[in-house]
Amino acid sequence: MAYTAVELIEHKRDGGRLPSEGIEWLIGSYTEGSIPDYQMAAMAMAIVWRGLDAEELAVWTKAMLESGDVLDFSDLKKPKIDKHSTGGVGDKISLPLAPLAAACGLAVPMISGRSLAHTGGTLDKLESIPGFTTELDQSRFRQILTDHGLVLAGASPSIVPADRRLYALRDATGTVPSLPLIASSIMSKKLSEGLDGLVLDVKTGSGASMARIDDSLDLATKMVQIGTDYGVKTVAVITSMEQPLGAAVGNANEIEESVAVLRGDGPADVTELTLALGELMLDLGGIGDARSRLEDAIASGAGLEKLKEVARAHGGDPAVLDDPSLLPVAPLTATIEADDDGYVTTCDALTIGLAATHLGAGREQQSDVIDPGVGIILEKKIGDLVNRGDRLAIVRYADEERWQSQKDRLGSAWTIGPNRVAPPDLILERIDSSNFEH
Repeated sequence: MAYTAVELIEHKRDGGRLPSEGIEWLIGSYTEGSIPDYQMAAMAMAIVWRGLDAEELAVWTKAMLESGDVLDFSDLKKPKIDKHSTGGVGDKISLPLAPLAAACGLAVPMISGRSLAHTGGTLDKLESIPGFTTELDQSRFRQILTDHGLVLAGASPSIVPADRRLYALRDATGTVPSLPLIASSIMSKKLSEGLDGLVLDVKTGSGASMARIDDSLDLATKMVQIGTDYGVKTVAVITSMEQPLGAAVGNANEIEESVAVLRGDGPADVTELTLALGELMLDLGGIGDARSRLEDAIASGAGLEKLKEVARAHGGDPAVLDDPSLLPVAPLTATIEADDDGYVTTCDALTIGLAATHLGAGREQQSDVIDPGVGIILEKKIGDLVNRGDRLAIVRYADEERWQSQKDRLGSAWTIGPNRVAPPDLILERIDSSNFEH
């Protein structure tokens, strides 16, 4: 049958089910450039409103995956295990986790993304390291993985090219919060890596793509089902994003905090989530005594050495990992102070993420250039005791006009009350293939 983009858009807009052949034609035509961005943006918005059923999602993901090359690392003898997060504020977990997992014997072919809306991107953080290139062809990608057991890169033009275009389009058109589009984007990239296993960190809360835990569970279930159907051992955990992870929100300052984790003196929440996800990765790879191995890799410095080794392989300057004070820092400084005595009852991740984005740590449009030195350091979080005038956060910025437009917004992220509130649990739920067994 012959299709047109307008017919398919209208069909989905009106609540219809997209035919499999129509999805394949749409993704193929968009990839080759015969369907313009504005029509795919309209389809993405129709999907935001109407969704995709399980069969549509399976076909959509397969079409995305088959829009480019699928990598094959079957010749590598190490278990090939990756981790992916749906994104959050201050979520730098991949930066300490990936080198620790590699130092413990896994091969980690990590294809990551850039910032979306108010959430940071692993690639943007890595590019805070001077010279670090995340754009690799398949030959170089394979070589770094073979030599070092870890590669940290973006999807090359030949890897899921449909998602490469659609990912940026969603960020600029208000279509990020669509469970089917998120699931297909993540899983098409991950399935292209030739993995044996995959750990998914699905965020929930104000700073996540999904604020409601039911939506996060739905997304996690969809992705675990996709991975299981493709024969990749897949496990997902639902983790809290009510407040930022760690103290650092930005790019270069999140590299510094990641180095602190690898040195054994990082924030407790970032360290614990790193170890918990690392345990799952090692378990999927059949490596026992996982927690002890990961802790030993921190204590011995093996994890940090692996990150320095891989940074060098990517063309980056490892000196900044030995001395993070060499990382970029924005020239201007301001503080947010408490306006009352009591306990911090909220430290809203969304508000902080939006403020950081508008200050230059993220993108409001596809063409925006991120300033790696812009960032926020949180000094008080949920449950902390404060007195009036205590510093809640330090802000580094480069544009005074931007700061004036954001300082009241940022200050509103903290609520102070008379009674102590416990910080939210880090890990809320777990989903794996057993959820589909009867």
